[in-house]
Amino acid sequence: MRRAALRMLLLPAALAACSQFPELDAAVDPGIYDRDFPALLPIDTLIASPARLVTPDLEGQVLSRVAALRARAARLGGPVVDAATKRRMARGVRP
Repeated sequence: MRRAALRMLLLPAALAACSQFPELDAAVDPGIYDRDFPALLPIDTLIASPARLVTPDLEGQVLSRVAALRARAARLGGPVVDAATKRRMARGVRP
C-alpha cells in the first residue's frame, strides 16, 4: 500500500521534470549580447564618489507619485461592505 502511494506521489514529480522550459533567450533584447561589460571599479572609488543629488524634476516626479498613491489609499480606505448589504446580512438566511 505504501509503495503504491509513493509511486502516486513520484509520478507527477517525474512528469513535471520532463516539461519544457519557456524560451528565456527570447525575453532578452538581442542587442545586449553585443554590448561591453560594465567597468569594474574598486570599492574605494565608489565610496569616495559624490552622492547623486536630487534634481527638482526628479523631486517633482516623486512627489507626484506620492500624491497619487495617497489618493489611491484614501479611495481604498472606505468600508468594504456598504450599509444596505450589512442590513441584508444582519437579517440572515431564511430557510
